[in-house]
Amino acid sequence: MKKAALITGSYGGLGTRFANIHASNGGDLVLVGRNQKKLDQQAAELKHQYQIEVHTIAVDLSQSDAAQNIFDTCQENHWEIEYLINNAGFGGQGEFIKRTMEQDMSMIAVNIETPTRLCKLFLPEMVKRGHGKVLNVSSTAAVMPGPLQAVYYATKAYMTSFTEALWRELKDTGVTATVLMPGAMSTGFASAGSLGDTALFAKAVDPTPVAQAGYNGMMNGKMAVTAGLVGSQKIFLPMSPLMPKKMLMNSVYNMQLPGSAKK
Repeated sequence: MKKAALITGSYGGLGTRFANIHASNGGDLVLVGRNQKKLDQQAAELKHQYQIEVHTIAVDLSQSDAAQNIFDTCQENHWEIEYLINNAGFGGQGEFIKRTMEQDMSMIAVNIETPTRLCKLFLPEMVKRGHGKVLNVSSTAAVMPGPLQAVYYATKAYMTSFTEALWRELKDTGVTATVLMPGAMSTGFASAGSLGDTALFAKAVDPTPVAQAGYNGMMNGKMAVTAGLVGSQKIFLPMSPLMPKKMLMNSVYNMQLPGSAKK
């Protein structure tokens, strides 16, 4: 395989954009997601359009053995992964005490555990070769707590901190780690997390330029990339660390209330 990229959550939102960007540059792909039918359809389209090699791995990323299964499949088939793009993730609106245990533990597994395990498995191979790149998709949610999405915001704070630490640890190895922190985007994320009618997603942006910014940042070995901010977000985000914490929490809470987009 030529400069293969492994992309989790490949057939939704940012995933499709990452796949198309990498394929348009002549790179091969390993697409990862739960639905084999969707993976097969995406693979067929990419092969036809870009004349590249595309493989698929159907796996539930909320399962503790998911990362090992992905790694073992790549090893068994001699698929050398040059780019690891941990894109899969999901959120979910609601008070912590009202959300189910399964909802939030699955979120932690997909947003934190599996990406961490994948880095643990693939990074030593990259460092041994002396080349490779990791892109972990986080969120601008990483820079503040998120009432009404308490667990989601916390998972993204972890991914940002983790990736930035990796960036420094990997210095002089030939391998880099980059974190992408997008703002609200018009993908399936909002509807899946029951956030479509919130003020937070009222002005969601096209994910294509966000994916391109993240991909470019990865290729250039940048530590962190923030992209997709619009309007008030461009002002609110830099100011958030300076705001009194209670005022900040009230603002975030109000932006995530159901129906707040109409207020």
